[in-house]
Amino acid sequence: MTAAADDDGLLTLRIGPVAHGGHCVARHEGRVVFVRHTLPGELVRGRLTQAGATDKFWRADAVEVLEASPDRTAHFWPEADAAAAYARGSLPVGGAEFGHISLAAQRPLKAEVIAEQLHRLAGVDREILVEDAEDTEDIGADAGTPGLGWRTRVAFGVTADGRLGMHPHRSDQVLPVRQMPLAVAAVNELRLWEADLSGVERVDVAAPANGSRPLVLLAAGQVPERRLAKIAAGIDEAASVARRNPATGAVERLRGRAWVSETAAGREYRVSGEGFWQIHRNAPAVLTGAVLEYLSGHLHEGARVADLYAGAGLFTGPLSDAVGPSGSVLSVEGSPGTSRDARKNFHTSRQVEIVQGRVERVLHGRSSRFDAVVLDPPRAGAGKAVVRQLIESAPRAIAYVSCDPASFARDVGYFQAGGWKLAGLRGFDLYPHTHHVETVALLTPAG
Repeated sequence: MTAAADDDGLLTLRIGPVAHGGHCVARHEGRVVFVRHTLPGELVRGRLTQAGATDKFWRADAVEVLEASPDRTAHFWPEADAAAAYARGSLPVGGAEFGHISLAAQRPLKAEVIAEQLHRLAGVDREILVEDAEDTEDIGADAGTPGLGWRTRVAFGVTADGRLGMHPHRSDQVLPVRQMPLAVAAVNELRLWEADLSGVERVDVAAPANGSRPLVLLAAGQVPERRLAKIAAGIDEAASVARRNPATGAVERLRGRAWVSETAAGREYRVSGEGFWQIHRNAPAVLTGAVLEYLSGHLHEGARVADLYAGAGLFTGPLSDAVGPSGSVLSVEGSPGTSRDARKNFHTSRQVEIVQGRVERVLHGRSSRFDAVVLDPPRAGAGKAVVRQLIESAPRAIAYVSCDPASFARDVGYFQAGGWKLAGLRGFDLYPHTHHVETVALLTPAG
């Protein structure tokens, strides 16, 4: 893999393997360059976006393709197309960094990343398959194109003149957008790009896959109440509107309600504006199915189980159904608002105990043993302390749900050091046209 500088300051780079984080690897005079918007094997011209003299590696965007991979396809979203953006003197917005890659090629690349992280961080060599998470009848249900119309939650920025926008990768700049092709139709039908959002810093939109009323959540800083009311009035009446109070962090209703109603595994869930819910419309069904399959031998009537980093209770619900009224489910969530959602969602389920707090602190104060555990940490992973505590609690099996191959592989290494093994692993493409990938793993004592 070689590189040479062109007269205009661009680098000509021969692209090597895919890397974690949405990049591929190239080299320039012995230095590693992480290049976005390209594919293994391509020859591209790249514009450096990080190139400090003392940096261990550089970053670049591919702005022209000299030799294209057969897996390259026309980008579906001009605002996120790097070559088109640079040609008009702009940057590509984030959120669709794999949009130039055919869907059939995206999944093997994601599998390659999972396998590389497991090999490097846990010493595990395993063949990985990343599965399509969309039913054939459901593919592109909102947009008419495979891989589009799946996001039920989208975060937007706001431009200096009050227009809806998005950030380029690793940039504070906000560029205006007039569509979000990955979002379900209910998000785009709000036409938020037509609203005057002056004074708003960020807009989060949640549009449940069950078709219930969407929510527009505004982060509005010190905006006068009259101005907030005017902003809310300019948003389609189909949506509820709420604001996040910057002083207290609380979500305050402006119109409608400050939460949405989600459906999964035959249950209804209340999820507040700041609460977490899986963003792919099929993710709740796909992930609960995989978790229950892996733990099926341990979820009997009367079993004791734990749902850690439980959010509003996506897994808590089917776990409580499986163990019955004589069993118990410990549901632990760190976010106070999301934990309140869980309390509301399970206030009639006597076998469910909702605890708000850091997982390591909650586990430290308990001596209870679990038959099975669901572990669904944030992107940073569970970490060494939580893994050690789980091993000490001696469950028969742990289903580990992860959205980050690096932190997952690191934690697998911790489990292996404690005498456990990776007994099963499935990958799911819950984020088409992005580098992100979800895994569900089964971890069991090696003996």
